[in-house]
This record gives sequence, C-alpha cells and structure tokens, in this order.
Amino acid sequence: MTTSDAINVGVITDLTGPLSFMGIANANVADLVVSDLNASGGLLGRQLRLIVEDSATDDAAAAAAAARMVDEHDVDVVLGGIYSSTRQAIKGPVVERGRKLYIYPEQYEGQESHPLIFCTGPVPAQQVEPLIPWLMNRTGARTFYLPSADYIWPRVLNAKVREVATSHGGTIVGEEYHPLDHVDYDATVERIMSSGADVVFNTIVPPGLTPFLARLHEAGFRERGGQLVCTYFDENFLNLVPAEHAEGLYGCLDFYRDISDPFSLGLLREYEQRYPGSAKFTAGSACTGMYRGLKLWAAAVTTAGSVDPDPVAKALDTASLTEGPGGPAEMIPGQHHLRLNMYIAQARGGTFEVVENLGRVDPREGIVESH
Repeated sequence: MTTSDAINVGVITDLTGPLSFMGIANANVADLVVSDLNASGGLLGRQLRLIVEDSATDDAAAAAAAARMVDEHDVDVVLGGIYSSTRQAIKGPVVERGRKLYIYPEQYEGQESHPLIFCTGPVPAQQVEPLIPWLMNRTGARTFYLPSADYIWPRVLNAKVREVATSHGGTIVGEEYHPLDHVDYDATVERIMSSGADVVFNTIVPPGLTPFLARLHEAGFRERGGQLVCTYFDENFLNLVPAEHAEGLYGCLDFYRDISDPFSLGLLREYEQRYPGSAKFTAGSACTGMYRGLKLWAAAVTTAGSVDPDPVAKALDTASLTEGPGGPAEMIPGQHHLRLNMYIAQARGGTFEVVENLGRVDPREGIVESH
C-alpha cells in the first residue's frame, strides 16, 4: 500500500499539558481501533493511516493542529478535543474551512449543531437530568453550590443543574467562575462551608481540580454530611488525588471500569495488554466516545461506500453499535448525538462503584439543520 492509497484518520488530542493523562488514553484508543480495522482488511479495500497531532491542552495549538490536518495531511475524518473550547478551536479549520467530517468524543454541555459534526459522548440530558433528582431522593440534599471553571461547558451545565434542582424543590446557594488556570480555592471553600450547602456540584478542571478538592477535604465538607458531585470524574481523575479527597464523590457517565458485561471486560483486557502502565481507558477521558466514534464512522464509510463527508454523514445519522464500552449506542436520527447506557457511580476507596444503572438514555438534542 502506498500512502496515497490510505484513508487518513486524524486525531487531535492532548498528549502534553494538564489534560495529557486523558489525551494519551485517547490516542491509545485510536491506535487500538485503527490497528484492529487494518488487521481485518481496512475499509473499502484500503488501509487506514492514523495521524495524531498534539493539542497540548492549548486552544491555539489545537487550531494549528486542525489546520495541519486539512492542509498537510488531507485527512478524511478528524476526531478529538476534550475541552469544549478545544472543540471550537478544531471546528473552524476542520469543518468550516476544510469541510471535513469531525467527531467530538467527550461528554460535554450539548448544543453543538452542524451537518458535519457528530458527538459521541453524553450531554446534560443524560447526566444532570437523571443524576440530580436521584441524588436529592437518595440523600435528602436540597441546597447546591456550583464552583466552576469559566468557559462554556460549566456555564451551560450549571444552567441545567439550576433548572433541574429548582424544579425538584432545591436551591442554588452559590455559583462562581474562575479562570481555567486558577489554583487558589481557599476563599471559595470558605464560602461553600459558610453557605451550609448540601451538595458541591464541581466543574473546576485541572490544574485547579486537585487543590480545590484538597481544600474542600481539609475544611471537613464531607465529614459534616456534604455530597460531592462531578459528572466528568472518572478513574483517571481518581489517580490525580488522594483517595480520601474524592471519597463519596458521585459521577454519572456512560461507562465505569466496574461494569462487568463481557464486551466491556474484553475491551479493557485488550487495551491493557497493548498499553500496559499507560493512561487508563475511562469514560470521562473521552475514551468511550473515541472508541464509538471510530467504530461508527467505519460502519458509515462501509454503508456509504465512500469516505466523502456528505455520504458518510448521511450514513452516520442512523449508525449504531450493538456492542460497545458500557453497552450499545445508536445515533438519534437528525440529532448527531447518541442514545447511551448511563450509570451513576460513587468513589469508594480509590475506585468507582456503580450504584445505579440508568439504562438507555436519550440525548434530547435539537435537530441539526442542513447547511
């Protein structure tokens, strides 16, 4: 096979920077799926060439990588991005200028709508809407404090928390936003403790996450009965902090390593044999969305008989996976988002234990208008 015969698959992810522990796992997953596809004959009789660019947890680096994907590599599809601001940085060069298909794998705030963009992670209707009423019923919690990083994902997610909590008789007693690189959370924790909040719904992200959780633990928030919630928190994040700092934390994702269906167990085994000692395969780190995105795209290419963006997008609109990490997944026609199995889990002793299987949950996103 010459390089010109290959189908070029572009992945942009954070191989360096504060989110490298997530990005490295994403690159591993892409390598795993592309290797497996090539071993089984590739797609349309052609092998796949994986091209990985480092977005370095920096939106300018992501935009430059996206431009290279279009201008230098002429990729047939791009996957990746973790922060929502990174998705926006990739979107301009790849989708709006390059007219390439883009698959965004991370759980996020929803509302992305473009004919050439598909999202393969959970959205607020799949995380906040089931989790908040469950938590209020389970614990009796009524008051919520929302410490946040200042970008689009926390702001949209917090609006959904406010809507759901208040509709169930809850109250938001604090909401504040800080720059992504902010690391001094002493005053924030003082305000949380003096508010008497039952629940801290956290959307602070690395590098501020570790010092925030440390301060909250030292202040005795959980000892006095407080509940800590973070919807993106997964097993990779548990590795970042002492177990006691996250003890009792509730999350809601499409997969946890505690899930024991045969497919998920087999996929984890394969991943860990190929990448021993590397970043873990987890859901909050977008590994599940990366896996699904590549598998669904491959199925759509086969259905379309082409790698051209428009026919592949049409096939993707109704694509489904009968097996995947955490369970099956299917695109909701017209929405470019997936119906997913969702799980509530709690951190216990440095690992996550699934405490509620929510079954299949719809994304309830809007219909994507054709351009």
